[in-house]
Parts: sequence; C-alpha cells; structure tokens
Amino acid sequence: VQLQASGGGLVQAGDSLRLSCAASGLTFSVYAVSWFRQAPGKEREFVAAVSWSGSSTYSPHSVNGRFTVSRDNAKNTVYLQMNDLKYEDTGVYYCAANTWPYTNPALYHYWGQGTQVTVSS
Repeated sequence: VQLQASGGGLVQAGDSLRLSCAASGLTFSVYAVSWFRQAPGKEREFVAAVSWSGSSTYSPHSVNGRFTVSRDNAKNTVYLQMNDLKYEDTGVYYCAANTWPYTNPALYHYWGQGTQVTVSS
C-alpha cells in the first residue's frame, strides 16, 4: 500500500493550496481517507476526512469553511483544497487511509509520506 501526498509549498497568509493524495496497492474505493497535520513540537492533528464514497466529509472547527476535502475514486486520489490559509496552518500534512474516517491518528496503519505547508504571515 502506498499513499503519495503532494502539493505543499510556501505561501502567504490568505493564499490557497490544493493537496493531493494518490493511492495504490489497495481497493481505494472502500477506504475513507483523512488528512492530518503536524507542526514542529506538536502532536499530529486531524484536519479533514472523506468517506469511501465521497458523500460524507468531516473537519474540525478550526478549518471549517476554509478547507474542503474531496475524492476521485476513478483516479485513486483524494484532494484537500485549502483556502484563506493562516500562519497556524503551517505544518507537514499527511494523508492516511482506513475503512472508517477516524479522527485519532493512532487508528491508521496506512500513511503517506507528508508534504510541507508553510504559511508566512
């Protein structure tokens, strides 16, 4: 199983980025996919999740209205559209797959390698 996260970069506050998570080696359409982020010295934090079908999405209050998660099962890819980025959104962003969109990162076995997002104030 391989998850490949990409799309990170250095942006200014208020800018947008779209992250991608491309999956291989698993039956992608039966897995929920979640995004987590980790800032230096902090624990890994749940950012967003999408159900296996794409019909349900989940996100914490901190990113509601700014981040949108979606998926294209035909391309085995999940996207995280991040708008109005803030300095506190800085961190390494990881995608992870499980059969249920858990918010606890300890419940995931399949992880992408992470992509760095840096937001300058």
